Amino acid sequence: MTGPTLSVLVLLLAALAAANFPFVTQRLFGLFGQRGKSLGLRLLELLVLYLLVGGCGLLLEKNAGQIAPQGWEFYAVTATLFLTFAFPGFVYRYLLKHHD
Repeated sequence: MTGPTLSVLVLLLAALAAANFPFVTQRLFGLFGQRGKSLGLRLLELLVLYLLVGGCGLLLEKNAGQIAPQGWEFYAVTATLFLTFAFPGFVYRYLLKHHD
């Protein structure tokens, strides 16, 4: 695999992992103990992780060359993709029966 292709693949895998992270742990950002984390906190965590992964994407793009200007459409599509990536974690947390 070439450099840009590998960078895109790593970024997509990081986005997939980050999008599901809030739903598989009860700890806030994996650091702070939180008993019974609410959906609101999970969505806030999801937003912060979206911005973090987006920042990593900008760094990779900057290292590859000039950063292309983006309009609101780009951010709408990437946010929707990030939410789509989060769907398996949401199903695991809220729709599957857990027998503890």
